[in-house]
Amino acid sequence: MMTEEEREEIQQELAKLEEEINTLRQVLSSKEKQHAELKQKLGVGPLSELRTNFSRGWQDMQSSTAYKKTSETLSTAGQRTSAAFSTLGSAITRKFGDMRSNSIGYSIRHSMSMPTMRNSPSFKSFEEKVENTVTTIKTKVGGTGPGGSFEDVLSSAANASSQDTPTGNLPDGSERAS
Repeated sequence: MMTEEEREEIQQELAKLEEEINTLRQVLSSKEKQHAELKQKLGVGPLSELRTNFSRGWQDMQSSTAYKKTSETLSTAGQRTSAAFSTLGSAITRKFGDMRSNSIGYSIRHSMSMPTMRNSPSFKSFEEKVENTVTTIKTKVGGTGPGGSFEDVLSSAANASSQDTPTGNLPDGSERAS
């Protein structure tokens, strides 16, 4: 047990600490006012402070290892996608060139019907190359969502290109092989 004298001593010490705490609160309040006045004179308000903190945080994030790795990965994925589309474009151009050079002075449009052309070895080969290229692109980019059948894509591409040409037909001179 505690004696009366020890109890009184502890209460005096507690009162002293409470007085010091109140004094420190007053000093802190005064310093905070002074701080706010100086910031106001400099034109630094809450919004500019927020902007500064945001900028500092953005710079810290950009210098982080995770951000750098993510940025490099996205850049590489973009380059690979670009290369894959370039390869696809080259394959399509080459295949159309082959089809044009195989025609004997007349248009494919006039030489066979669409169902006959679709069953031709050239078209089947072209179709397989395009499907393989699309699969490769999806695999490299990571997209596995449904994109429609090849026929749907071919059909929509044909509709889009026929809308690009006012009559939907090419002039006679451009259909002929050189």
